[in-house]
Amino acid sequence: MKIVYINSLYSPLIEGGAEISLKLIVEGMKSLGHDVAVLSMMPEEGLKKEVIDGVKVYRSGLHNSYWPYSKAKKNKLSRLAWHYRDQSNAAMADVVKKILSAERPDVVSCHNLAGWSSEVWKPIYEAGIPIVQVLHDLYLLCPNSNMFKNEETCKTQCWSCKVLRRNHPEKSKQVSAVVGISNSILQRFTDFGYFPKASKHIIYNTRTIPNPPSKPLRKSEQPIHFGYLGTLSKVKGLEWLIEQFKKLDFNARLSIAGKGDKEYEAYLKEKSSGATIEFMGYVNSTEFLAEIDVLIVPSLWEEPLGMVAIEALANHVPVIANKRGGLQETVKDGINGLYCYDIEPESLNAVMRQLYFEPALYNQLSRNARSSVASILDADRMIGEYEDVLKQALNNPKLEALK
Repeated sequence: MKIVYINSLYSPLIEGGAEISLKLIVEGMKSLGHDVAVLSMMPEEGLKKEVIDGVKVYRSGLHNSYWPYSKAKKNKLSRLAWHYRDQSNAAMADVVKKILSAERPDVVSCHNLAGWSSEVWKPIYEAGIPIVQVLHDLYLLCPNSNMFKNEETCKTQCWSCKVLRRNHPEKSKQVSAVVGISNSILQRFTDFGYFPKASKHIIYNTRTIPNPPSKPLRKSEQPIHFGYLGTLSKVKGLEWLIEQFKKLDFNARLSIAGKGDKEYEAYLKEKSSGATIEFMGYVNSTEFLAEIDVLIVPSLWEEPLGMVAIEALANHVPVIANKRGGLQETVKDGINGLYCYDIEPESLNAVMRQLYFEPALYNQLSRNARSSVASILDADRMIGEYEDVLKQALNNPKLEALK
């Protein structure tokens, strides 16, 4: 097969897990003998071609008012104007049309389309080329990518999402196959009427994670080290975590690794005053997970998958997770971790206490952790599943033309 992959960014421009996963997929498909090319964006104008680790990569300048991945803050009106254009960006679709003419792929695999817009589906569909859309986040439903507003998860689309995504369900009829990185994210889109004609698939992302030594067995009343690893932002539930940790009355400490908005970081540090809480900034995740006993993932939004939880479990670290989104598909209550519930704030304090006062439970969860995600860690599994989906899309008859 000749495959073109479309994503907002590609290595070495990496903003998150989608770019890491995409590189694994692209290089994996190339190793199977498929002809691959990537189309991504760059902050400069124009269109350039280069080779990254043996993969042909096109980078296009973004036809919009600003580069969204810079650190400079934009006011609300500027952001709204950017997203208004991004709902249907014909100039970016023209770039795709050029690449289709040059590469003549058998199938196109779309990933994160922020900056490209859903308009890029149109030239692919009109060329009679099957489209496989991979869902890494909620951007095609919500410009903020998280459907989280007023400090709670949105059950319906707010007015701005409805306006900026009003034609997306209809446009999504052009997609031949859709892949969710979890059942949770795939179900979210289908509940809103997206991808009615597409075959549906779930393929978990993976990471290459060596198997480190097991955690030492915990003993009664031994000090316990909790950890958080990720972006420091309101949707991640850090305020809840800090509040509940400060209520503990036994020998515990909390390490918070990651960075965020400077003002919010300062607020969190002030909120942590007087407690054994350390802010570590950016860290090597493997080294961090080797130091802590328990990872806490208190996300208030519907995490599409929660790769940080998978990484912790692969390192024999039990996980406390808020029971939301894709986290429920990897963290299993009483098997490799424990659930807490943001609608019951004290539940987080309760499970932290449980892991301290019940060392036998901790040891059992730690023993189960690595094996519970072994299948997810198999990169060959992920590559093979994507190859199957692409082949199925290629062998299906062309979708009926939109009326």
